[in-house]
Amino acid sequence: MAAKNQQTQKPNKRKQFSSTKTDKDGSKSKKPKLLSSTPSSANPSNKLLKKPFNSSKPKREHPTHSKFKKSESGNDNKELTKRERRIQAKELAEARKKKRKPHYTLEQELASLWEKMRRRNIAKEDRSKLITEALQKMKGKIPEIAGSHVSSRVLQTCVKYCSQIERDAVFSELQPHLLTLSCNAYAVHLVKKMFDAASKKQLAGVISSLRGHVASLLRHMVGSVVIEHAYQLGNATQKQELLMELYSTELHLFKDLASIKESRLIDIISKLDLQKSSVLRHMSSVIQPILEKGILDHSMIHRVLIEYLDIADKSSAADIIQQLSGPLLVRMIHTREGSKIGMLCVKHGSAKERKKIIKGMKGHISKIAHDQCGCMVLVGIFSMVDDTKLITKIIIRELQTTLKELALDKSARRLLLQLLHPNYSRYLNTDGLASLNLTVPSLSSKNESEIKSKKLSRDEESSKEAAKSDIPEENLDEESTKEVATTDSDMEATESGKSDTPEENLNSAEGGKKDPSLRRRELLVNSGLAENLIDVCIENAEELLTSNFGKEVIFEVAKGGSDGILHPTLDEKLNNLHEAIAELAAKPKSDESEEEHVLENFHSSRTIRKLILDCPAFASTLWKKSLEGKCQLWAQGHSSKVVSAFLESSDSEVRKVAKEELQPLVDDGTLKIPETKQSANEN
Repeated sequence: MAAKNQQTQKPNKRKQFSSTKTDKDGSKSKKPKLLSSTPSSANPSNKLLKKPFNSSKPKREHPTHSKFKKSESGNDNKELTKRERRIQAKELAEARKKKRKPHYTLEQELASLWEKMRRRNIAKEDRSKLITEALQKMKGKIPEIAGSHVSSRVLQTCVKYCSQIERDAVFSELQPHLLTLSCNAYAVHLVKKMFDAASKKQLAGVISSLRGHVASLLRHMVGSVVIEHAYQLGNATQKQELLMELYSTELHLFKDLASIKESRLIDIISKLDLQKSSVLRHMSSVIQPILEKGILDHSMIHRVLIEYLDIADKSSAADIIQQLSGPLLVRMIHTREGSKIGMLCVKHGSAKERKKIIKGMKGHISKIAHDQCGCMVLVGIFSMVDDTKLITKIIIRELQTTLKELALDKSARRLLLQLLHPNYSRYLNTDGLASLNLTVPSLSSKNESEIKSKKLSRDEESSKEAAKSDIPEENLDEESTKEVATTDSDMEATESGKSDTPEENLNSAEGGKKDPSLRRRELLVNSGLAENLIDVCIENAEELLTSNFGKEVIFEVAKGGSDGILHPTLDEKLNNLHEAIAELAAKPKSDESEEEHVLENFHSSRTIRKLILDCPAFASTLWKKSLEGKCQLWAQGHSSKVVSAFLESSDSEVRKVAKEELQPLVDDGTLKIPETKQSANEN
């Protein structure tokens, strides 16, 4: 304090000293008071009074300095340790949280209980006690704390492991607040958990309570998850109840109208005599906000879009396809209806829109190919899109890196098989083949109603002309059909000539214009996909032959594809594949080996048998390298089907090569061949 007083008095002394200073003539000096004009610098004797640099005199500090403040507060310059500062900060944070969260203390207690009850090695009795204790603490406050990220997790665990009585109590407390909780980012998980654990009666009550709020919840990023979950858990009637609200204002207002058996929207409109324009207007008001927000992951929305495209006019349908064409479509094709929408966008989209769809899939091709529904969109692209360079660059280049995984996968193999043997019912089921033929009625070039009306009008005109002319009645039908064909083609030509729409915006109906065989060759052979696929089959021949799904890929490749598409370009590679399979078949039969021989394995024996019947070149290679002189060894079991295939082959050269060795085995009953097949081949 003495030093402080000295510092404060020093400027006064300077002021006093400078004020007494005068000039020689006795007048006061007007020289500015600078440091150089101080008496200490002017008077040499004052230099002795100066203190050294490292003196004990305390350094002057700014009043805002932390140490200066501490000295004023009376802490005697005592600093807090790091640990004490952390504790103090934690206490302040806790105090702020208590003020902000009314149930903060309860959440802390529940969190400590949750850490115990969620352990895996805890006894059921101990867990049930902890759950009962937690539910008792939360009783009456569940709707208030369900939105917290801590309490929501505690409630989910309680609902999962609690008794049915306790679960019903939680459900009854939450049900009045279900709509509010459905839009909360944390409570939505609890709501989904309650749906999973709900009884049939409770689920029906929940779905009934959602009526009137379906459209608004579907437009909400979080609420749409709840609607989709309820839609997936509901039966057919409950699903229909949720969908009806989205179709029409009448169906939304009057609940009795929703209880009809028809599921398709077009049938509902005809049965209830609804105005189609009103339905389209209402559905547009529901669908557009959903498309703008990009909430397109749910199957319920995909179903609504399918129904909308089925009744929409040309401009509305084209607008929906334009909005969906791009990266948004990738998020839809994982469901059955979403896959159909994807194929419709590919089929009816313009060249520009198709390009957006394919580019939007970049980086996701492998995942789409392994998806049960998504792979069909890629199949549709292979079958309809003419831009083979773009497909090769984006889709095929990504597929070439994982050909083995594609061949062994149940869904992904369809892409390879579609190129090797397109539209074959053995590889594509009925639903898959039907989806390739799906069309949007308003965008389809083959509009049956228009064609019928044109034909009727032409028939009337031709009959009038025939009555005036001398054309016989029996030739009337032929003449009228010729006129209809010519006039229809002329009409289409004139309409296309008068159109002012740019070419890129015109919808390409019924796929592309390129020859399917040419498109297939460009994608399979010219792109290098077939060559890489043959190499993969050679390296993994045994694994593919013995696989339930890979056997079909290696069969089609070894056969050369349908219509011999791989011949003659890749004949040398195919011969190498035939030799690789023959080498596997030439391995000695061993009872000690754990691995099953390819001629005795269920899948591989039947695949090799089919190759013998359908590919004479392979049959010749297999006989020379593997079976000649060893047929008696393989005349029993699954391998007998392979041996007998040589006599069942429709190729005379194949039968001739094997007959000398196999006929004695047939005569003595060692090798059995169906008489019908043998007699048919001999004839």
